[in-house]
Amino acid sequence: MYKWDFSLPSGTKLPTHLAIIPDGNRRWARARGLPTFEGHKRGFEIAPEIVRACYLFGIHTISLWFFSTENWNRSKEEVAYLMRLYKKLIENLLVDAKKYGARMIHLGRKEKIPKWLDKTARKAEKETENARKHILNFCLDYGGHDEILRATKKMLEEKVDPHKLTKEIFESYLDTKGQSYPYPELIIRTSGEQRLSGFMSWQNAYSEFYFEHDHFPDLTPAKIKEAILDYSRRQRRFGGN
Repeated sequence: MYKWDFSLPSGTKLPTHLAIIPDGNRRWARARGLPTFEGHKRGFEIAPEIVRACYLFGIHTISLWFFSTENWNRSKEEVAYLMRLYKKLIENLLVDAKKYGARMIHLGRKEKIPKWLDKTARKAEKETENARKHILNFCLDYGGHDEILRATKKMLEEKVDPHKLTKEIFESYLDTKGQSYPYPELIIRTSGEQRLSGFMSWQNAYSEFYFEHDHFPDLTPAKIKEAILDYSRRQRRFGGN
C-alpha cells in the first residue's frame, strides 16, 4: 500500500508527457556532510518511486534524464560508479514497466556507454516493446544538441533531399521518433536551477517548466502532484491568443 495520495481534483489537466531533469544529488549529500556518492545512491533509490507515481497519476509518457553527453567530464571514478547504478536502475524500472504496461526506450548515444550497460538497456527495450499504456524514456548519454546533430548526420548519410525536408521528416530521425507524445508538455527540474541544459532542445519548444527548489533525492510523489496541479492551472496558447 502506498502512503501517497494519487487522486487528483476533478478536471485536472494532465500533461501527456512529463519530463524530469533530476539535479542536486551531490549538493544533497554535501549539505548533509556525506560523500557525494551517497547523494547519487539516494537519488537512484527514489527514482523508481517517482516514475511509479507518474504511472499512477495517469501520465502517458515519462522522460527521465539519466546522464548527459557532458557528464563524461566528471571523474572516471564517479562515472564508473554511475554506470553501475544505471544498470541496477534500469533493472528496477523494468520490473515496474512490466507491471504498469510501460514501454522503455533509450534516448541517447549507444556506442560510448559500457557494452554491458547497453546490453541491459536493449534488454529492457526488447522486453517492453509491445507495451502500450505508458512510455518511459530513459535518457542515457543524451544531449539535445547531440540528438539534433545525430539526426542531421543520418539524413546526410541517407541523402535526404533538403528541398523536400519537412518538420515531420526531421522528427523521424530524432530519438523520440514514432512516439505518440514526443513533446514534453511539462518539464520538472529539481535543485532550484532554472535552465534546461539543452534537454530535448527540439522537443521542448512549447514545454511548460516547473523548477522545484528541493534537490532530487528529496523529490516525492506529493511534489510531482504539486507540479501537475500548477501545470493544470496554466493556459497554453502555442503562439496564439
